Amino acid sequence: MNPFSSGTRLRDMIRSIRACKTAAEERAVVRKECAAIRAAVSENDSDYRHRNLAKLMFIHMLGYPTHFGQMECLKLIASSGFPEKRIGYLGLMLLLDERQEVLMLVTNSLKQDLNHSNQYIIGLALCALGNICSAEMARDLAPEVERLLLSRDPNIKKKAALCSIRIVRKVPDMAENFMTAAVNLLKEKHHGVLIAGVQLCVDLCKASEEALEYLRKTCIEGSVRILRDLSNSPYAPEYDVSGITDPFLQIRLLRLMRILGHGDADSSEYMNDLLAQVSTKIESNKNSGNAILYECVETIMGIEATSGLRVLAINILGRFLSNRDNNIRYVALNMLMKAIAVDSQAVQRHRATILECVKDSDASIRKRALELISLLVNDTNVKSLMNELIEYLEVSDQDFKGDLSSKICSIVERFSPDKLWYIDQMLKVLSEAGNYIKDEVWHGLIVVISNALDLHGYTVRALYKAFQTSSEQESLVRVAVWCIGEYGDMLVNNGGMLNVEEPIIVTESDTVDIVDAALKHHSSDTTTQAMSLIALLKLSSRFPSCSERIKEIVNQQKGSFVLELQQRSIEFNSIIQRHHNIKSSLVERMPMLDEATYIEKRTASSQVTFPGKKTSHATHSGATLSLPNGISKTPSAPLVDLLDLSSDDAPQMSSSTNNFLHDLLGVGLDVPSTSAPANTDILMDLLSIGEPSIQKNLPSSTLSSQSILPNHVKARTQESTSNSMHVVDLLDGLSSSPISVEKNHDYPSITAFQSNSLKIEFGFSKQPENPQSTVIIATFTNLSSDAYTDFLFQAAVPKFIQLNLEPGSNNILPSNGIGTITQRLTVKNSQLGLKPLAMRLRIAYKVNNEDKLEQGQVSNFPPGL
Repeated sequence: MNPFSSGTRLRDMIRSIRACKTAAEERAVVRKECAAIRAAVSENDSDYRHRNLAKLMFIHMLGYPTHFGQMECLKLIASSGFPEKRIGYLGLMLLLDERQEVLMLVTNSLKQDLNHSNQYIIGLALCALGNICSAEMARDLAPEVERLLLSRDPNIKKKAALCSIRIVRKVPDMAENFMTAAVNLLKEKHHGVLIAGVQLCVDLCKASEEALEYLRKTCIEGSVRILRDLSNSPYAPEYDVSGITDPFLQIRLLRLMRILGHGDADSSEYMNDLLAQVSTKIESNKNSGNAILYECVETIMGIEATSGLRVLAINILGRFLSNRDNNIRYVALNMLMKAIAVDSQAVQRHRATILECVKDSDASIRKRALELISLLVNDTNVKSLMNELIEYLEVSDQDFKGDLSSKICSIVERFSPDKLWYIDQMLKVLSEAGNYIKDEVWHGLIVVISNALDLHGYTVRALYKAFQTSSEQESLVRVAVWCIGEYGDMLVNNGGMLNVEEPIIVTESDTVDIVDAALKHHSSDTTTQAMSLIALLKLSSRFPSCSERIKEIVNQQKGSFVLELQQRSIEFNSIIQRHHNIKSSLVERMPMLDEATYIEKRTASSQVTFPGKKTSHATHSGATLSLPNGISKTPSAPLVDLLDLSSDDAPQMSSSTNNFLHDLLGVGLDVPSTSAPANTDILMDLLSIGEPSIQKNLPSSTLSSQSILPNHVKARTQESTSNSMHVVDLLDGLSSSPISVEKNHDYPSITAFQSNSLKIEFGFSKQPENPQSTVIIATFTNLSSDAYTDFLFQAAVPKFIQLNLEPGSNNILPSNGIGTITQRLTVKNSQLGLKPLAMRLRIAYKVNNEDKLEQGQVSNFPPGL
């Protein structure tokens, strides 16, 4: 006999497949077997149909296609014998699902089997219907299932209840048909029927509000009675699990009670006593008991329980935290995070245990406990908790230092009682995990330091000491270098001493040594080295006696392979040697930085995208504006970009003059607004392009670190000085000719947008050497009788166009056309001559504190742009 004929037994086929040594051999065996089965199907071989279908199911489980045998399932289901039906229904559930149209052909056979006299055939039909029935089949066969819920046989009743759950999930509108039957199921003695009935009640509550209200009135008493009997029942071998009577049924009952009691005070009051009894009586040394306790806690937190009962539930979770099982501890931490919103005071009592979980060896438990601790922090316990966390930070694993330090910094920022404590804690974190914190953390620390006028001396001395022991921590080194550059004289003179301090002896040479060490340290990156160079430039003015030594250190960087360091070395050397008259003004101390603006900038969104179209975009808001070169500005007031070289996260400061800095670590003043006089003197970049004319009284906010801005940022800053009259080059002296932009007047102005209340006009100019770029001056006029505030203009262009949107001259547009707002846009058309310029506009503003929004598209650009 052919070993792969339809008569091959299932065990022989399995043995042949398992004997294959390669995937190719297995595919060959399966291919031959499938060919034999196809031949038997075509010959309508009824003798071996059940055997062929059994083999097909095994082949299906191996992942091979078996769709050609689907009709064989239907033929076996239609047969009269139980063995054939059993294989047929098994194949039906395995090979088909509700998405198969052929499944509709079996509806009639299912209906006949549901009315069969043999209880086992009825069970087969119910099992298949409960697994794969579709919404259409549910509607057709629901009456038979409802009838079977009244059967005397507990097995049929249980399977009918499970099938009813599938029907309710597929067709929620039919929930009302099963409500009465579900209540009757809770009166049964058989635990299998009870579990199925309880789950049916749960699904009914989820499917229909009407069913929920009905079951609240009829099921509360029954469910409480069943749970009480289970809790008080003696040992029952049939349902016992580790000494607990049927924990599966108890858990199902608790879930049903949670749904019924949620938001309903009367139902909750009825079950309060029972929940307290279960919580105190269940043994917690068995896993099944812990499962019931956890579900009981979930139920207490989900209903309108009394405060005493909630405290009991939280105490149970506290006991879970002391369990040896990691899973139980993790589950308890998850539940406690939810419980904080219900009763935070009760959770606070377990703070010490939760803090121990932060030190757990399991990474998932550590992270979850850390999240929970951050939720427990308040003004009264922040100091004690920070001491514990920082002590653990010193000995924590390297993999955990990042998460832990980030959370500590977040807590310190939110709950710091005063600036001295804030600075102390941040210095501890920087000393232990300075390489793991994000840039905005040390940026924010510098903002706070600059505002703490009475703590400048204390801070620079503390940083000097910390540097001695933690010079490997990059963020600490950066903050230390910045502070030494700003307040180095206070370090040497012991200025601003506090009562808690002891004087230290630091010479001017020691101060230069520490900055030199930061510059030459093997782990220092370009940013740290550039900041060190700037600090040295400042110290050359603070400490004239060390000027020659500083010049030598700076000169050593002329041969650096890093272009940024090489360029700054040359620039700073020129300032030290040839510009003594302005050096002291350049390196004056930075003014106080605006903390509120910094916080606003960190949280504000910097970009807006037009929906439905993938375009390049530029945005500009009343608070901040993210420009392509990474320097952030605001239209209404000059702001300082504090620390970041090219980040939108940097803080800002206000200035009372039109001259202001881009970067706390460097120098550079913003371009003047389009409404400023043409002869306004503005210092554009002290280290690269200078200013139109040196004034005697320079602004107090001077040199910090513009010089560590990337070259492409400087290039864009240089382009923005088109209205300057002449330029001072700090390296080569006064330039011989002014920078100017030759305008092309062949492009007439256009009205880009006009509504009943707003008019926008575009004026154009080009540089002959760069025909792809066009400068657009947008002029906004308010035609209405009400002034516009918080004026925001946004533009979007296709991908082949680059757009640079600069700040507007104001964010308040006067009424009746009395005044205007102007804004400069630069567009670069990479498809010049092939594709025309296109732009979409979006204008947002407020009228009498009411938000307004207007949108439009510019389609009348002059040709050639």
